[in-house]
Formats: sequence, C-alpha cells, structure tokens
Amino acid sequence: MTEATARDWTGVATELERLLKLRTVVFCMKLFERRADMEAIPRIRRPQHVHTLDQVVGQAARLGWTVGVTSDDLVGAQCRAVVGLGGAKTDEWYSGRHMTGVWFSTEADASAHQSAMACVPDGRYEALAVGPLAGRIPDPDIALFYATPGAMIYFINGLQWAGYKRFDWSVVGESACADSWGRALTRREPSLSIPCFAERRYGGVNDDEMLMALPPAQIEQAIEGMRALAKNGFRYPFPQYGVQQDVRAGMAVSYPSRAP
Repeated sequence: MTEATARDWTGVATELERLLKLRTVVFCMKLFERRADMEAIPRIRRPQHVHTLDQVVGQAARLGWTVGVTSDDLVGAQCRAVVGLGGAKTDEWYSGRHMTGVWFSTEADASAHQSAMACVPDGRYEALAVGPLAGRIPDPDIALFYATPGAMIYFINGLQWAGYKRFDWSVVGESACADSWGRALTRREPSLSIPCFAERRYGGVNDDEMLMALPPAQIEQAIEGMRALAKNGFRYPFPQYGVQQDVRAGMAVSYPSRAP
C-alpha cells in the first residue's frame, strides 16, 4: 500500500480522543521487513541517541513525533525482543540472567518471565515506525492509546456492545510492553496492560494511565459501541451520583423499571 492510497485515520483518532478525553494522542506502530521502507516515510525522525522503546513510544504519544528505529537504536535485547528486531531472543536472553537479582529472585524465576512474554518472532523485520495514528505511517499494524482506568473500561464496553467477547489479559510484570504492543503485534487483537516501571521512568507514563493496543479498525467498532452507550445515558467521564442517595432515580435514566 502506498502513501497515496493508505487510509487516513485522522477522523477515527480525533473521535476517540474526544470520546475518552485523552491527554495524549492516539498513536500507531508498523513493522517493516526492509529498513529502507521505514526510512521512506516522509520526514520520519531517526534517533540521535540510544533509547529504550518506551522512550520512542513516549515521543510518539506525548510529543506527536513519527520515529523509526532499528535494533541498533535500542538499548538492549529486552526492547528488541518484544518487536522482533535484531535476533534478540538468544539463549542468553531466555536465561533471564540480566534480570536475576534485579527483578526476580532466582534465574529460574527470571527465565520463566522471559518465556511468558508475548514477542514478535525474530528474523522477519528490520525496522519499526511509531507515530500518531493521524499521521504519516501507512497501513499501521496496530494503534495504541493511554487512558485512565475509567476511560479504558468505557472503551472496552464499546468493544463489547456488538459481537460480545470476554477479554482475558495477562500481566507479565516488568516488561509490560509485551502485554500491550508485543501481544497486539503478534495476535492482532485488543491487548490491555498496566504499564511497568520502565514505561513510567523512561516513557513518561503517568500513575493513572493504562495502555491499550489493537488493530486500528477495532477502534471504529468501539466508537460505534460508545455512541450506542451514550444514547442509553452512559458517557465518559462518568458523573458521580453519590454514595448516600436513593439509587432508583439515577438508575431510572437507563432502566425505567427502576424508577421510584
């Protein structure tokens, strides 16, 4: 797909930001088999320093930058492994020795953590681009956004409005990017995470933020669901009713049979 024929996701991103009162932009990721294709994106930024992928994501979400990276731009195997760059998943990586005594008590614990991570398989991709969904990355693989827990459950309610599906997500702990973009890139399905220490320290993630990653088209599904919910009186932010009020008057807005 060329840039000329790539879909413009601006309207989808704008509407999601409006519905959820997002504080950062909706952004996206795309993996490239050839580095040259990533570098062909108009005005793409290339890092001048070694970064964590959390920092690159922060630049996209919080500064609105479009950034392209290869394995050489990332600080270590942990960042590379999640997105399948640079053949990072070696026996040494799987051993977890670099995390033993840092995040996990024993090497066995650290190794179990490494094996639990959702990662893009090695060997296919040379580069990754990260930038605003309403931007210059053609045909993105996944879209992502940060939101408060309240906004996130409303978004999930929208996803479940039609074609209901129960969502089961995992918490790998540190390296939680595997729960969000790692899982979404490999499974192409909604993937929610509680951002980890590295995302907060290096990526600028705030205490009250969660991260959702999913194929961009599924955002449209959620938007349609949230619009339907709004017609039933369910909107974000949720208006506080009061812990001591007679609940029937409030519930009657959505459930007329509950009216006093």
